[in-house]
Amino acid sequence: MTNPSQAMRQRYLADSVATASPAKLLLMLFDRLIMDLSRGEQALLADDRPEANLQLKHAGDIVTELHVTLKPDVWEGAKDLASLYAFVETELVNANVQGDAAKVAAIRGLMEPLRDTWREAALAVAAAEG
Repeated sequence: MTNPSQAMRQRYLADSVATASPAKLLLMLFDRLIMDLSRGEQALLADDRPEANLQLKHAGDIVTELHVTLKPDVWEGAKDLASLYAFVETELVNANVQGDAAKVAAIRGLMEPLRDTWREAALAVAAAEG
């Protein structure tokens, strides 16, 4: 049985996602991706393979979602971004299978600047609209 505070938190998160703008949703995905990568890396360093697997598989699911929702006909940079996402998807599987925390850290090192760039773009768009 779910406790009341957990149920309220889940409802709040569901409402937040349902009402978020596309830019906010993208940032939420990237923030969760970075968190999953950090947790996966820490789990590997602690030799907790089940937890690492859980976190890295979720990170992979996020990257796959980012990849499949790209619209190459709308933005010329989408092809390059798709290539990066495909690379990261493969590297995440390899890092998970090999138990390679350094590889996870390298992936995080690729994705954090991308998240930060999307955040800056979202802020610029919001400032221009507001």
